[in-house]
Amino acid sequence: MGVKHGRDYEYILKDLTEAVGRIQDCYLFFEMEVSEWEQLDQEAKAEVQEALAEDLFYGLGSEPVIEVGSAVVIHDPEGHRINFLIGEEELTSVMLI
Repeated sequence: MGVKHGRDYEYILKDLTEAVGRIQDCYLFFEMEVSEWEQLDQEAKAEVQEALAEDLFYGLGSEPVIEVGSAVVIHDPEGHRINFLIGEEELTSVMLI
C-alpha cells in the first residue's frame, strides 16, 4: 500500500534512495554480511539501496517505524515526511508532498 503522498513517486524514490545511501550499514536490513556488501560494485550497491527504499516506502504504510542497520526510519504522517535518524541525530527527511 505505501504511505500517502502528493509528490510523484519517482522523486520520492530518488530521495529515499539517497537517504538510504547515507546509512553506512544499510545492508544489514537484508541480513547481508559486511563482506558480501563490500564485494558488490557501485551499481549493485545502488540497486540494493533502491530496493531498500522501495521496501521502506511500502513498509512504512503499515509499520510507522522500521530499523535499518544503525538507523531508524520513521513515517511522520502529520508532517508529510519520512525521517531517517541515527540515535538522537537526524540524518535527513524525505518530503511526501
